[in-house]
Amino acid sequence: MPERCACHAVLSDCCPNRLQGVIDAGAVRLGLHATGGAPDGVAALIDHTLLRPDASRADVETLCDEAARFGFASVCVNPAWVAVSAARLRGTPVPVCAVVGFPLGATTADVKHYETRRVIFDGAREVDMVINIGALKSGDLRVVERDIAAVTGPCRDAGVTTKVIIEAAYLSDDEKIAACTLAKAAGADFVKTSTGFAPTGATAADVALMRRVVGQDMGVKAAGGVRDLEGLKAMVAAGASRIGASAGVKIVRQSKGDSTVESPSPDKY
Repeated sequence: MPERCACHAVLSDCCPNRLQGVIDAGAVRLGLHATGGAPDGVAALIDHTLLRPDASRADVETLCDEAARFGFASVCVNPAWVAVSAARLRGTPVPVCAVVGFPLGATTADVKHYETRRVIFDGAREVDMVINIGALKSGDLRVVERDIAAVTGPCRDAGVTTKVIIEAAYLSDDEKIAACTLAKAAGADFVKTSTGFAPTGATAADVALMRRVVGQDMGVKAAGGVRDLEGLKAMVAAGASRIGASAGVKIVRQSKGDSTVESPSPDKY
């Protein structure tokens, strides 16, 4: 029977030791869910992600098993795999994150609304939605606002975390600011840099800009191209509070000083 820590009654290690990996990665601000536990180092920052169109059921089950083993923040999968992932992770603290309107953001708001309700029904506890990029580029801010609200509404009703992907690679700085402002106004929990399917993914400059716009009350997720521990540290230092990566196992092993790691597959979402 594991012993309880004397300072906070949580099983196993004392909180300073459990948080050290996050601190070493560069985090200056931490958020905890009231689930009786604490983040387990760098893994607690990472959404363990598999969004390849050719991913098989076996691939998704392996993703879930890795997430449970290493203690990742979530698994991030396409809608078709939400129910499988939720069943695989039942009894673990790892939630399922689903993407909506992915990867183009070009479906209508009512379709995104239904897709959101469906993934929640299937077991998603987090939703990463792609904004209507074309509407933003056209200056149709009301359309973008309604687009985001179509997802944040059902998520809020169900107590599900929402992350708004702005696809920064296609936007000017003014458009990035507008997208983040609209996401905050719509009640999203996070803004997210990228899908990983655009020409470029997360950059520290974009993360820093997004953090300045949303302040400290929202999360910022850096995704697309974060392939190693140094990349994670750079994003955290710029203001990211969550990282999306398909190379999560490699990053965690690097954080523990394990040099015998495999090269990651291309970080495409």
